[in-house]
Amino acid sequence: MKQWLLAGVASLSIVACSSESTDQTSNQSAGETDITYTEAAVETPSYVPTGMLAKTLPEIAAALQAGEVTSEELVQAYLDRIEKVDRSGPTLHSVISVNPDALADAQALDAKRAAGETLGPLHGVPILLKDNIESKDNMATTAGALALKDNITGRDSPLVAGLRAAGAIILGKTNLSQWANFRSNDSMSGWTAMGGQVRNPHQLDRNPCGSSSGSGAAMAASLAAGTVGTETNGSVICPSNANGIVGFKPTVGLVSQQYIVPISSSQDTAGPMTKTVKGSAMMLNAMATGEAKTDYVSGLDADKFKGARVGVLRYSVGGNKDIQERFEAALEVLKAQGAELVEITEGPSFPDGFGRHARNVLMYEFKTTVNEYLADSAEAVKTRTLKDVMAFNIENADIELALFDQSLFDASQPLGDLNTPEYIEARDTVQKAMREDGIDMLLSKHNVDILVAPSGPVASRVDPINGDVWPSFPGAGSMAAIAGYPNITVPMGTIHGMSVGISFMAAKDEDAKVLSYGYAYEQATNLRAEPQYLKTAEDQADIAKAMKGYVNQ
Repeated sequence: MKQWLLAGVASLSIVACSSESTDQTSNQSAGETDITYTEAAVETPSYVPTGMLAKTLPEIAAALQAGEVTSEELVQAYLDRIEKVDRSGPTLHSVISVNPDALADAQALDAKRAAGETLGPLHGVPILLKDNIESKDNMATTAGALALKDNITGRDSPLVAGLRAAGAIILGKTNLSQWANFRSNDSMSGWTAMGGQVRNPHQLDRNPCGSSSGSGAAMAASLAAGTVGTETNGSVICPSNANGIVGFKPTVGLVSQQYIVPISSSQDTAGPMTKTVKGSAMMLNAMATGEAKTDYVSGLDADKFKGARVGVLRYSVGGNKDIQERFEAALEVLKAQGAELVEITEGPSFPDGFGRHARNVLMYEFKTTVNEYLADSAEAVKTRTLKDVMAFNIENADIELALFDQSLFDASQPLGDLNTPEYIEARDTVQKAMREDGIDMLLSKHNVDILVAPSGPVASRVDPINGDVWPSFPGAGSMAAIAGYPNITVPMGTIHGMSVGISFMAAKDEDAKVLSYGYAYEQATNLRAEPQYLKTAEDQADIAKAMKGYVNQ
């Protein structure tokens, strides 16, 4: 796929676990959950989290408030788990750096709580940030690039300031697809020169998708209470789908783009990635700064589908029979919850040259915005322009260009500024196609409240030789990404141990509504799958047997 289209316990494997109930957190004891098991072909060490680390963000926040755990204890537990699961064991490579002051920050927040002062709903909750998001902590913001290894700016992006004001602790930074998957048409999702290759915790040879690969894998592996990703086109939704978590992409502008290594001023947005929808809503309450901001937690309604007209994007379901089966089961849940399903068999028409226009928008905006970012980066950064970065990569080709080229950099560098007629035509064309003639048209023409589709494919294997090799992508996430409209993915089951999700999309600034529909589906199903940490699909007995063949049994 062209990158600009994305921008077990011993011999048992946990495959499903519950989320918090509608109006209260789970009363399960440490490590308990409603689960089913599938037989594994090989015995593996247990990397499944227990106790507090197995809980969801809302449960952790409630436990902190109730005094069941201190923030210092929680941070230390996550640091220990990062060492056990990310640095050794399965070696996920999902965390690129750890905040050296996280424990001190936790102690300070514990002291505030003991003195009767709490900052907000996230007081003492550890959060991981994607490593293209600046924080004032003593950590570089690198976008995974060696050229930015000294980019310690000492400033919080507005979303981080919001999280910190709500009491969150910045635990560290997550690995990603380098430059948020905008360096090469032949790149590998989840690889950076700084952090190496992120591994999918469900099956370690499977693609974590990108570009928020580390945020997806780290959240699935319970390395923090919540993570933050960023999306230009699929980079929150796809890794959330592949790693089996909730991912929410807000309306562009709701979360500030300031102090985030950019690609596209018209499409970039950060978004929360969590185990549950309520966790994402809690994070968004802190992250959002746009004029349309509201209380996303109070807006959650488990009965949201009663009387709702749901537009089923049938044209986007794709040909994978297993995904079709999970999606049909999900639709039956919506009907049982009181929804009226409206079949939409034809999608929006694409104007001539749509693909070229969509790519041009990203390349023009990338050149302009990344040059602005680099010029304002830390003084220790010597690459102050895109041209400088390209030259640096050539000088350090043994590290930076060992696996793939910088073809998207090459194509972006010669382009003009954002007053260039070619850019303006491209931007106006693709936005109209995906807004007025896309999502807005589908909602109005079919008189529906929400649009639903699969979130994406079953994750393919990591391939360092050919780069990303994906099956055909089901779903319509690109439509929401290019339009700049809200989109959420919620787990809808597993296929041979790999998670797949269902997406809900709506119009501009309908973020609260999208979250609520995702929440209602989640509460009716609870299909999040706990990672199995298998090396390959062949570690599952049924697949191993089939792969041997009859004569070799």
